[in-house]
Amino acid sequence: MQFKDKYIDLNTPRVMGILNVTPDSFSDGGRFLGRENALKQAEAMILEGADFIDVGGESTRPGAEDVSLQQELDRTIPVIEAIATNFDVVISIDTSKPEVMQQAVSAGAGLINDIRALGESGALSAATSSGAAVCLMHMQGQPKTMQAAPQYRDVVKDVYTFLDTKTQQCMQAGIPKSQIIIDPGFGFGKTLPHNYQLLDRLEELNNLGFPMLIGVSRKSMLGHLLNRDVDQRLAGSIAAATIALTKGASILRVHDVKQTADAVKVVSALSAYKD
Repeated sequence: MQFKDKYIDLNTPRVMGILNVTPDSFSDGGRFLGRENALKQAEAMILEGADFIDVGGESTRPGAEDVSLQQELDRTIPVIEAIATNFDVVISIDTSKPEVMQQAVSAGAGLINDIRALGESGALSAATSSGAAVCLMHMQGQPKTMQAAPQYRDVVKDVYTFLDTKTQQCMQAGIPKSQIIIDPGFGFGKTLPHNYQLLDRLEELNNLGFPMLIGVSRKSMLGHLLNRDVDQRLAGSIAAATIALTKGASILRVHDVKQTADAVKVVSALSAYKD
């Protein structure tokens, strides 16, 4: 798949390292604020095996408050510029704001990762004109209220229908099919049973015909099941990531890059060493 000026073969599963330059993200809020801290963390994740670095300047945890456009730009653009200058890696911008998309791609981002699936006013146009690849995520509701009382007739079918509609809209707008990724949105407007139903039937989304990005790292679907604090969810994260890989995931968006990269190698060996 082409990410602006970089190509990544997604026939081999890849790891995306999470770089939150926010004070309030659920797992690592405040740890990587500022250009130098963020750059060091990006380098560490690349050395551990990350092919993508996902830079986010606004927390999307349940109940998160919105940030202004200028705040998000101030947090993300200098970091993207620094990573693009220093490392040969695909940079992803985690945003729903069209202005941030445009400036991030100009600064060196090759992927727009939008939890609102380009649903904000001007976002689809901005993404199309940028020439970057896009990742479209399913979310029921908005971050502030999405976990209040999510309901589905069939969570997998509903997610499938949503992503089918969104990908068609993107292609009609001029984004090539070869530059579209889908994300079922674990934890975004979904109860514990919804999340595990989705994980169990994840392979059904392969019928859409797009590479699939999966983000389950350290999420509450693991914490609530295992009764573990956020910093004690590594084993659960690797287990869920491994299941996702066996069901067709192409990219794993994670906090723990080294351990996830090991899991990817083990799962990939199943195909490599077939008779």
